[in-house]
Amino acid sequence: MTAAPLPGFVRTVRGDVPAAEIGRVAFHEHLLFDLVRPGDRASVDDPPITIENRWQIDYRSNENRNNARQTDRAIAAAELRVFRADGGDLLVDQSTGGLARDAEGLKAASEAASVHVVAAAGTYTADYQDAATLALSVEDLTGRFVAEIERGLDGTAVRAGLIGEIGCSWPMHEFERLALIAAARAARITGAAISVHPGRHPEAPFEIVAILNEAGADLSRTVICHMDRTFPRGERVRDLLATGVDVEWDFFGIEQSHYWFGDVELPTDLQRLALIRALIEEGFGSRILVSHDVCTCTRMTRWGGHGYGHLLRNGPALMRRAGLAETDIDQLLRLNPLRLLTLADGTSLQED
Repeated sequence: MTAAPLPGFVRTVRGDVPAAEIGRVAFHEHLLFDLVRPGDRASVDDPPITIENRWQIDYRSNENRNNARQTDRAIAAAELRVFRADGGDLLVDQSTGGLARDAEGLKAASEAASVHVVAAAGTYTADYQDAATLALSVEDLTGRFVAEIERGLDGTAVRAGLIGEIGCSWPMHEFERLALIAAARAARITGAAISVHPGRHPEAPFEIVAILNEAGADLSRTVICHMDRTFPRGERVRDLLATGVDVEWDFFGIEQSHYWFGDVELPTDLQRLALIRALIEEGFGSRILVSHDVCTCTRMTRWGGHGYGHLLRNGPALMRRAGLAETDIDQLLRLNPLRLLTLADGTSLQED
């Protein structure tokens, strides 16, 4: 692939890389993570994943806690090698504080597989935080997020290249509101983009945007995730785009009507692409992100899943079938994520 002349650099776990040297991107994934609630992590006795139970565990993905954790660095490296074989050049692990983030593990997997990886600054939802973190002020959180971008994550020298996914619940916890304000301030200082996991309610994205806007965030460098389950038929996506944020369909590869977190009929990949094509035709093509949000073992190739490369391996053919042009495909799989990952000059809060 001939790289477009993109200015700037992307901050990866192995250092800063010129954006023009990076190919196709998986923008919202989890490579090393533990989504088991912290209080339950020491007592997981659910059945292991086998070939016989794999489909059922995947179908009801949140019920087997072994499916919600992947902390093995060798498995992470193996999955990255498959991603590279599918044409992937960079993967963003959006595992923020509270999800057993492993910065050194991401670096080791990135080195072993020769694939760029971006780590995430920020915090997940309040129920994944310890008491000390929940007690932090917005100033403390801002300083923490800035340090994660500029100095390193969790006591390491491995720096993050994105803020988020900042985790939000419905109704929103006060800690989560402070984290959003801190993310907005940290983004202004560092130039990093913001990614947000909204609570499971149609009003949640709009509440988040209002908080970020009041806090001075650059909404053009803000991504609201999970359109698939928040607006499964595209309801109110245009209203959300009208606020100035980017929107993300990140359940690609999930092709089942059952959604394990609620009574939602999820779209198929072609239905997602039909919604995206309509928005591209309306001029929103540069503000759409696509990914898989792999956060269960059964979606990884080791356990018979589609892996991190599904959109690269199968996506282009589906996109052409849905009527997307080659320029649209390149925009979705490369240019849009790189626009957000390329660090811009921050404006210090001291100058306000």
